[in-house]
Amino acid sequence: MSQYYTSGEFANKAHVSIRTIRYYDQKNLLKPATHTKSGARLYTDQDFAKLQQILLLKYLGFSLSDIREMTIGSGDKQLLRNSLQIQKRLAEERLEEMKNVVNAIDSTSQALDRNDQVDWSKMLNLIHLTSMNQSLSMQYKNATNISARIRLHRNYSVNKEGWFPWLFSNLHLKSGMKVLELGAGNGALWSQNIDQVPAGVNIILSDVSEGMLADAKNEIGDKPEFQYAVIDAQKIPFADNTFDLVIANHMLFYCDDISLALREIRRVLKPGASLVCSTYSKRHMREITDLVQSFNSNIVLSSTNLYERFGLDNGKQILSKFFSDVTCKKYHDAIEISEATPIISYILSCHGNQNELLLNHYQEFKQYVEQKVSGGFSITKDAGFFTARNQIS
Repeated sequence: MSQYYTSGEFANKAHVSIRTIRYYDQKNLLKPATHTKSGARLYTDQDFAKLQQILLLKYLGFSLSDIREMTIGSGDKQLLRNSLQIQKRLAEERLEEMKNVVNAIDSTSQALDRNDQVDWSKMLNLIHLTSMNQSLSMQYKNATNISARIRLHRNYSVNKEGWFPWLFSNLHLKSGMKVLELGAGNGALWSQNIDQVPAGVNIILSDVSEGMLADAKNEIGDKPEFQYAVIDAQKIPFADNTFDLVIANHMLFYCDDISLALREIRRVLKPGASLVCSTYSKRHMREITDLVQSFNSNIVLSSTNLYERFGLDNGKQILSKFFSDVTCKKYHDAIEISEATPIISYILSCHGNQNELLLNHYQEFKQYVEQKVSGGFSITKDAGFFTARNQIS
């Protein structure tokens, strides 16, 4: 038989006020299990578990309307999971911001101890600089951010073939090939096509992030065809003429020195072997940028326009300096969506200043995006890959 608690007992048990319990009832967040004949509210231990969820989510920064949408206790687990990931990301950003403040305070205190004149603008620049560096390092600590971007493309793209199956089908893998992927990320190219990987292929997945590689290995599993290595594309630790294929999926534009990376790739490719490298153009996902900048014109989703470093419009010219027979193939697609959460997750995963500027305006931003996408929202996609052959000596 269930044990019942009065509103007062229930409130004391949860360390909240009776007024709070009544308010959650009025907002249809937490209805009592039953009422006495006189109309007094009665609650059970099951209701207490619901209340704990409400209080936790409220502490994490979710509004009451957000919490109600999550259908606590019985609802959409994926919605709850996505919402928690967003809030976790914001909490991480706030933590990094506080670390920057502590560093600035320490530097200022040291200057005062030395009787130096404090350069306040320098201290402010220190906060911004360390914030940028830490934000970038957080981007590639593991695959959380790249996964947010992949989910948006996978779940809401018009072309149902999918980027990774399409790209994989164009690799034309054969047994006996030795393959190197640079910047493999979470290994989605392989985990999504694992049943089609030919036996006898030797595939080395590499990334500059150990966390990324750990996520990739977890996704792919313990397969004899795969090896994992932390590698900088600008200094590839393999002998000349080693690989039948090198893959660089949306990663060359991250290299500090793209020319050096291409020379290294050419060096480790066998004569006549190919580099397959994907990228996108200025038009790709442009509506996302327009969306955030219409909310706050100071938001920049990337500190660098990556497509200007290596994109569909200039990629052939860059590659032709190192390779022959450079060809381009585009993936025809778009995104159609009417949900705010996947778009917000994508935005927060970018490596610009958006999290810093949205940190204290998240609820306002969420409502803004919900309003913009409610009637349907179209996003342009303009991506593809180059194939570049290593010239036979």
